[in-house]
Parts: sequence; structure tokens; C-alpha cells
Amino acid sequence: MLRKLAICWFLLLTGTLCSAGAETKPATIPARNVVLVVADDLGMQLGCYGDALARTPNLDRLAAAGTRFTQAYCTTASCSASRSVILTGMHNHAIGHYGHSHGEGHFSTYETVRTLPVLLSEAGYRTCSIGKYHVAPNYVYKFDAYRNDGIQGARNTVRMAANAKAWIAEQDARPFFLYFCPTDPHRAQTGFANEATYPGVTAEKFEPVKLPTPSWLPDQPEVHEELAEYYQSISRLDQGIGTLLDALRDTGHWDDTLILFISDNGPPFPGAKTTMYQPGVNLPMIVRDPLHRAPEGKDTRTTAARVTWADIAPTVLEFCGVTPKPAPRILPTENMGDVPKTGKLVPWQPHGRSFLQAMRESAPADRNEIYLSHTFHEITMYYPMRTIISGRHKYILNLAHPLPFPFASDLHASPTWQGVLKRRDVQYGARTVQQYVQRPRHELYDLEADPGELRNLADDATHPAVLSELQAKLKAWQTQTADPWLSKHDYE
Repeated sequence: MLRKLAICWFLLLTGTLCSAGAETKPATIPARNVVLVVADDLGMQLGCYGDALARTPNLDRLAAAGTRFTQAYCTTASCSASRSVILTGMHNHAIGHYGHSHGEGHFSTYETVRTLPVLLSEAGYRTCSIGKYHVAPNYVYKFDAYRNDGIQGARNTVRMAANAKAWIAEQDARPFFLYFCPTDPHRAQTGFANEATYPGVTAEKFEPVKLPTPSWLPDQPEVHEELAEYYQSISRLDQGIGTLLDALRDTGHWDDTLILFISDNGPPFPGAKTTMYQPGVNLPMIVRDPLHRAPEGKDTRTTAARVTWADIAPTVLEFCGVTPKPAPRILPTENMGDVPKTGKLVPWQPHGRSFLQAMRESAPADRNEIYLSHTFHEITMYYPMRTIISGRHKYILNLAHPLPFPFASDLHASPTWQGVLKRRDVQYGARTVQQYVQRPRHELYDLEADPGELRNLADDATHPAVLSELQAKLKAWQTQTADPWLSKHDYE
């Protein structure tokens, strides 16, 4: 009897009702559904972002029906760590998910961290994951359903959308949260998986010679060949998005569903993915809020509000009207049943904030400063970087700067980088190879005057006040978010 009373008292403290012999059921929730789409390694190569060669009619029509963000950022340009931020609203350095969760990395989130699918499920939502998962442990990121039959490694987005439609159409009165994650346009073992046949998908071919080279990539034949493969993979992604949008209309959920489209990090080429440079972190985000109607005469289809993937979870929760339960006030003990018994206790205290209101403004004044954090990609890729973007300036702190910048295995093996090695090129795009591989401790850029981030102002005599201000803000943010790498300020 005493043990039962103790458990009830714990549940009361955590905001959970306890009643003898009665099952607690969630209250009825008005239909406010959410579809969160996370592409894999996609940059700004979309028609709606001004890429005239991209064939993305379905994402373009989503942008026409919603809001296109021009200043949206992943907090870390690495797949697994980025996804942990998306689903928790917390920076990965605060939750232990420092890098890849699979293979030798085996990084995982602290077991007491609260995640978006779990919080929504507790609030009465049904949840489903389709496609790439890439977070750990599974019970921390638990979904009610996983519908991955026939999706060909999450490359067949048309089949993924068909699976999604079947799940949405099930006889279930609860609102839903769908996490839809194609693998495209991530690299495959060779190329971009374009050699396979995907039922329902039309292969869109691109001529390499017609694809211009971005300034951050070298203008070489193998780069053009890779870009052609990359754009074909993007087209395959887009076709599945079209089927998914049609599924929402067909099931009667177009006008009660929040749709968010983002990418986990930038393109899978050296100079973008795994870096803190703009091509790696400044990414597409398209949001359609069915409850938002622009005031007459005001165009809110584009916003320059600065947001990060840490803002995704708080935004979804606000839209759904879900307030997470208070964090436990006492540490769990062996008598607490299914409550986690080990690991670091991390209450759900999001580092991000909702952007539902911000997306209604073209340039909200309070959305001009963000923070980014990267530590690992693969286990062999230790290179902690912390970044602040404030106003027109961007400051990158390379905490392991004496080390050469490491390469993700797929980027190192790419024909793009192998061509550089075989020719012994001095130049890599607008940067030298030496500048790319050997970074200084401090990097400061004026993004308005120098959008390519080529002139480091950290040692410029005219910018000491800006550098000092951003350094102080970054250190304060590291303290606020319990960054384990804060100690490097003291002994290095």
C-alpha cells in the first residue's frame, strides 16, 4: 500500500493523474494534424528558391500555398544529430546526440529527454514514421506506427506517400502526426541511387553541361556529372511530395493539416554538408499553416525570419495546442515502474521557440539572431564548432582548430573530391584547399558584404567590437544550454 501511494505521489508531481482502478484517457482534441517532411542532404536546389534548372513542381506548388523561409537553418549539418534537434527542440550537445546513431558512432539521446512523437502521443495524437529514422534510442523517439513496406530504402517517395495515405485513411478519430523522411537526395554507395527502377516514379535526366557550378564547388567535369545525378534524385523526391499533397486532399485533410518541409542538412559535397558555411546550414523550409490567412493586400508567402530546426518542435506543439507535462521533480528510483532508472536527467526545456507568428511577417525584428552547434558526424569526424549569426555577421568558433577539418566518408569518396586529390588542385571553388582543410580558431564574416564567406574579419582591426560582442553572446549561450565543450574556453 505504501509503495502504491509513493508511486501515485510521484505521478502527481510530474503532472500525471493517478486514480485507483481507472484508466486515464486523453481529452478529445480538435482536428489539428501535422505532416513533417525531412529531405536528406537537400540544399536550395528547388524551383521555388530560384533554381531555374531544378524540376520541383510539387514543392513549388506547396510554396505557393504556404510560406517560404529564406533564413532557415539546421543547427548542425549532419544527418543524425540534426534529426535529434528536429524531434526534441534541443541542441544535440545538450542531449548527448553528438553525431551518428548508427555504426561505430552509436551516439544516442539521453533517455529522459522528451521527444515530439512521444509528447504528441501522450496528448492523444496517433503518430507514424515513414522512411529514414536515424535517431536513438528507439524508445525515446517512439512512434505508434512505422509504415515502410516497399519503399526501397526510402528512395521511392511515391510508394512512401501511398503508405502514408493508407495510414491517414485508417478509421481513427484521433488527430495525426506524420513524420515523412525520404533518403533522397543523399548519396548512395555509388552515385545517387538513380540506376534502380522505382514504380510510380519517372526518371528525370539532366545534362551535366547545362548545370552551372555553385561558387563553392570546383568547375570540373566530374562535378557536373555529380550535379546531374543529384538533381535527378531531387526530382524523385519531388514526385513523392506531390503524391503526398494529393493524399491530404483526397482524405479531406488539406485544410486541417500543418505541413512543414525541411532538409536535415545541406548538399552532400565538400563545402556544404558537415560545415557551418552557408551552403551546409542555410536550407529550404516551406510551411503551410491552414489556419493562416494573410491580411488583404499583404503578401506573407516569403519571410526572412531567422529560425533553426530547434524551433520545429515548439512550433508543432503550439499549433496542436499541446503543453508538455512538467519535468519530474524527483529522481526516479527502482520502484518507479517504467520510469527510466539510469542516465542523465534532462527535462524537456526547448532551446527553440515557435515561429507560427513570425511566419506572418516578412522580417520580424525579434528573429535576427540564431545559434548553431556541431561536434561529430561519424565517430572519426571530431570537429566541434559553435556558431552565432546576429544581424549581418556570422561568427564560427572552431574548438579543435589545430586539427585538419575531417571529411565524411561519402564526401571523401565522391568523384568531386577525388578529382581534387588526383589533380592535386590548389583551389576548391572560391576557397583554396588549404583554407578549407585548415581552419583558424575564429572565423568572422559579414554575410551582406561577403555572402561566400571568403574574407575572415576575425583579425581585422576594424571589427574587434563585433568579434568581442559575438564571442560573449556565444559563450553565454553555451552556458545556458549546458554545452560540455564550454570548458575549452578555460584551458585552451
